[in-house]
Amino acid sequence: MSEETREITIVDDGALPADRYIDRELSWLAFNQRVLELAEDETVPLLERAKFLSIFATNLDEFFMVRVAGLKRRIVTGLAVPTNVGRAPTEVLAEINRTASELQLRHARCFAEKVKPQLADAGIHIVEWEALDDADREILTNYYEQRIYPVLMPLAVDPAHPFPYISGRALNLSIRVHNPNTDKIEFARLKVPQMIPRYVRVDRRESDDNVRFIALEELIANQLDGLFPGMKVIDDHVFRVTRNEDVEIEEDETENLIQALEKELLRRRFGPPIRLEISDDMDEATLDLLIREFDIDEEQVYTLPAPLDLSGLFGLASLRRPDLKYQPHIPVTHPAFRTSSPSDKPDMFAAIARREVLVHHPYESFATSVQAFIEQAATDPDVLAIKQTLYRTSGDSPIVASLIKAAEAGKQVLALVEVKARFDEEANITWARKLEQAGVHVVYGIVGLKTHCKLVQVIREESGKLTHYCHIGTGNYNPKTSRIYEDFGLFTTSSEIGRDVTKLFNVLSGYAIETDYDRLLVAPLQLRSGLLERIEREAEHARAGRPSGIRLKANSMVDEAIIDALYRASQAGVPVDVWVRGICSIRAGVPGLSENIRVRSVLGRYLEHSRIYSFENDGERDVFIGSADLMHRNLDRRIEVLVSLAEREHLARVDRFFGFAFSDDVSSWRMLPDGSWQRRVVSEEGEPLPDLQDLVMTDRTQARRAR
Repeated sequence: MSEETREITIVDDGALPADRYIDRELSWLAFNQRVLELAEDETVPLLERAKFLSIFATNLDEFFMVRVAGLKRRIVTGLAVPTNVGRAPTEVLAEINRTASELQLRHARCFAEKVKPQLADAGIHIVEWEALDDADREILTNYYEQRIYPVLMPLAVDPAHPFPYISGRALNLSIRVHNPNTDKIEFARLKVPQMIPRYVRVDRRESDDNVRFIALEELIANQLDGLFPGMKVIDDHVFRVTRNEDVEIEEDETENLIQALEKELLRRRFGPPIRLEISDDMDEATLDLLIREFDIDEEQVYTLPAPLDLSGLFGLASLRRPDLKYQPHIPVTHPAFRTSSPSDKPDMFAAIARREVLVHHPYESFATSVQAFIEQAATDPDVLAIKQTLYRTSGDSPIVASLIKAAEAGKQVLALVEVKARFDEEANITWARKLEQAGVHVVYGIVGLKTHCKLVQVIREESGKLTHYCHIGTGNYNPKTSRIYEDFGLFTTSSEIGRDVTKLFNVLSGYAIETDYDRLLVAPLQLRSGLLERIEREAEHARAGRPSGIRLKANSMVDEAIIDALYRASQAGVPVDVWVRGICSIRAGVPGLSENIRVRSVLGRYLEHSRIYSFENDGERDVFIGSADLMHRNLDRRIEVLVSLAEREHLARVDRFFGFAFSDDVSSWRMLPDGSWQRRVVSEEGEPLPDLQDLVMTDRTQARRAR
């Protein structure tokens, strides 16, 4: 059952109020508002603000493609089950439309009134055709004729030409032309090519200090006469449709998963429209035609000032303007993996054998830790086998290349590839087949469950015995995203963890049913109950007057059972700190419910992605890192793993990390009792508060120098 069609289980607890949850969809919109606030923040470097405008737009697209699509499907199919706030999906959908409309207009104003003028002041001009002189127009017309005109495909709409299929997320021009032969007004649609840069550079000089760009659709719109010879172009407008692009795979034992997924991906392209964005100058006749052809309600129409789809602003980030970007952070090599000379390669196995190593990306380099570990394993003659889970990685990944190299060298290599990773399905199918062709044993996990855990196990023969080297992480094995995603990873030769990981890979690749693990908590059989037991244990400690405390860091928190357990722990006197990036359905600081709960959110140059679960446990700290968020899908419908940390140094490091996030002297968003978020960026004395991610980078750099 998909995330959208599953029924939500709400614990019936008379001691807790009925309105104790924040709606998950509205909470997600509040998260994207926090992204928008970074774009509005004039203390953030200007090109970074443009990037946050782009991220906001991309986030909102995915929200409509998946979350809003799910609500619409439930309503249309009659699966209108209650939301976790006890309201009908129709009510929630109406509020989503209102809130999303307000945010999109605010987003457009931020670009038009703040970011665009300030970019111009800094020498980066986004210009209109009317502002160009004849020489500029000649340059752009030549570019258009050579690079754009040959790939354009204007499509007429008339009795002989039915309304064309409009692909999701593509920009389109609606064009009205006058036909002198029939004296009729005709309609045509023109797709703006997606393989051409969205912002076309007017100037060809090498320097990026004073540059001009024109939006691709603006350039095309001023060349339409050549596309419709003999016709008179009356007007043109920009529009864009978002479709239901969620993928639902009904897995069974009789159908090949890859074939089923490929069929579903084909269906995705033709999903029903969910949102129509139009420029605010569109005429009523064209709008009526679009509404009729897309078969949507007026509530699904979002009227916005041009330009639509500000995700294209991401392309401006490549400009060589360091003065308009964050000061660079250079990842350091973890002290355990450093060598006396930069030209020397470390012995990863020797370093991990000395003691467990906790790495923190991107502050500590992925390339000199995880990537180096797998690369050495692929070529080490004493390595007999490599097992790895792959959820998202890049097609040209050195990780995949290393697995192929290992298989070609005769090692046993197992890759658990999750081909159902949302929006990466096609890419994952492609490189899964490359792995198979190279001799890697590729498996796709367990029917009905996504494999989301992040595991590598290397089996190495040492002095006649087999040693298990393991890496368990919070993030994907993707060298590209490792530079912008914040994640932890643990390297270990622990025999307990080695046995646990061996058992789990046997579950994933065979028919084993295993619930007995020593240092792992594994979903879906163990993880939820393990967390609930530990939350209740903290409540018992608090009631007995013993030291207690809970600190959680996750991307999302919506699971009702976990939230209710945290409420009860708070009422027992347990201090609860929740650090969440995105959706958060728990309420903080509500009298009689959650006085002891604090909730923080941190957004910045890096995407906070690690998951940490820390329990004070009467001074015997119980701390886990891993892949699982506090969501129904993670706890009940995925293979997830948390691993316990044992080294005192690692526990202290996690404490320090939480200390930054919950300090009154560090910038963050704080949840208020009414569920709203307040950003605190200056001290009571009016001084700017430091950025958490800058502090962590400084902390890691100083730790490296201290050794």
